Amino acid sequence: MLAKHLNKSLFSKEVAMEPTRDGYGRGLVKLGQTNPNVVALCADLTESTRTQPFAQKFPDRFVEMGVAEQNLAAVSSGMAAMGKLPFISSYATFSPGRNWEQIRTTICINQQKVVIAGAHAGISVGPDGATHQALEDIALMRSLPTMTVINPCDSLEAEKATLAAAEYPGPIYLRFHREKTATITSKNSPFEIGKAQVLREGSDVSVIACGPVLYEALIAAEDLSKVGLEVQVINLSTIKPIDLESIIKAAQKTKAIVTVEEHQITGGLGSAVSEVLVEHFPVPMQRVGVADRFGESGTPEELLEKFGLKAKHIKVAIKEVLKRKTLLYASET
Repeated sequence: MLAKHLNKSLFSKEVAMEPTRDGYGRGLVKLGQTNPNVVALCADLTESTRTQPFAQKFPDRFVEMGVAEQNLAAVSSGMAAMGKLPFISSYATFSPGRNWEQIRTTICINQQKVVIAGAHAGISVGPDGATHQALEDIALMRSLPTMTVINPCDSLEAEKATLAAAEYPGPIYLRFHREKTATITSKNSPFEIGKAQVLREGSDVSVIACGPVLYEALIAAEDLSKVGLEVQVINLSTIKPIDLESIIKAAQKTKAIVTVEEHQITGGLGSAVSEVLVEHFPVPMQRVGVADRFGESGTPEELLEKFGLKAKHIKVAIKEVLKRKTLLYASET
C-alpha cells in the first residue's frame, strides 16, 4: 500500500516531470527572502545549477567565481566565518570532484556552515559523457567528518531539503540531477534531515533508494505486487547521518534488502546501508547501481537502461535476494 502523501498521479502517463535542480533554485530564492545572511556563489554555471533566479533577485548577495572551484569552497568558508550562510553550486564532478581538498580543509576542519550543491549528478546527465557524470560524489562526501549528505528524490523534496539545510548544523552536500524526472512526493510529504520515509508497505523484501531512481523502485514494487510479492519501498534521501532505526526495522521486518542508487555501488548508498546491516542485523542484500565503471554519452533513458537502473533490473535484483533469503532461512528451520 502506497503512502497517502505521495503524488496521486504517480503511475499515470501524465505524472509531472521536473529536474530536482529546479527545487534547489526555488528553495534558494525563498531563503534569500527570509534570511539576509544567505549568499550564493557559483562556478560559471549559474543557469545550469539554477542559481540564476537568486542572482537576479539578490545581485548584491551573489558572487560569480568563474571556473575556479577551489576558490569557490575557500571563499565560501571565509564568508561563513564572517556570519554569512553561503550556498555554493557547480556540477558535482567539479564540486566536490575538483575541490574536495578545499572542502575538507577550509570548510569541514573549520566547521564552517556551508551548503554545497552538486548539480548534474549521476549518469542521467546524458550526452555530456563520463567527464560530467558524477558517480563518486556520495562516497567522497560521506567520508568527510561532520558532512551531511542528501540526495532528494524529486524537485519538491529538493526544495524542502534546501530550506532544511539552512537550519541544520554543519556543512551539507545536496545532490541534484539535470534531467526532468517524475514528481514522486507532494507538498504535504514529510521531510526531515536524517529520517527515511516508507513510501510503500510490504513484507517480503525492502527496497531502499535515493534520488530520482526511487521512481523505478516504486514501479518495480507495483509490478511485483501483481504476482503476489509485497515490496516495501523506503526513501533514504539523507545518506549521512543515516537513519539506523529505519534500516534495522526494515531488515527485521522483511529479512531481505535491495538498495538502488544512480551512483557507484562502492561507497554510496548501498555501502552505507550494508555498513548498518553488518553491524546490527545482517540479512541477504543486493545492490543496484553503477558497477565499478565510468559513464558514457547517450540519452538519459538509454543510459539508465544500459547501466541497469530501470524497474526491470530492480525486479531481477529483488528476485535474486529473495532466493538467498529463502535458502538462508530454510537452512535455519
